[in-house]
Amino acid sequence: MQILTLFLVALVALEHIGIAALEMFAKPEQQAKAFDMPLDFVKNDHAKVALANQGIYNGALGLLILAMILFFTGTTLKIIMILLMLYVIIVAIYGAMTATRKIIFLQGLPALIALVFVLFFYR
Repeated sequence: MQILTLFLVALVALEHIGIAALEMFAKPEQQAKAFDMPLDFVKNDHAKVALANQGIYNGALGLLILAMILFFTGTTLKIIMILLMLYVIIVAIYGAMTATRKIIFLQGLPALIALVFVLFFYR
C-alpha cells in the first residue's frame, strides 16, 4: 500500500505540473475553458502575466512534491506529504470559493484521497 500511496501523491504532483503547463503555455481558448474564465480576460496581457506567474507556483509545487518523494523516507516523508496534501486541499478550497467550484473536485479531491492514503497506509 505504501507504493500505491506514493503513486497517488505523485499523481497530485503531476497534476500540478500539468496545470502549470496550461497556465503558462496553453492557447487562450484552452485556458479560458480549463479555468472557466472569459476568453477576453485570458487574452488580456495582464491576465497572461498573472496566469504565467501562477503557473510557476503550480509547477514548483509539483516538482517539490516529486523531489520530496525521491529524497526523503520514513516519518520525515510522511510528515511532508501530509503538510503538502493539506496545503493543496486548502488552496483548492480557496480556489473553489473565489474562482470556480470545480477546483475542489479537480485539485482538492485527488489531494484528499492521497492524504487519506498517507494517513492510513504509509508507515
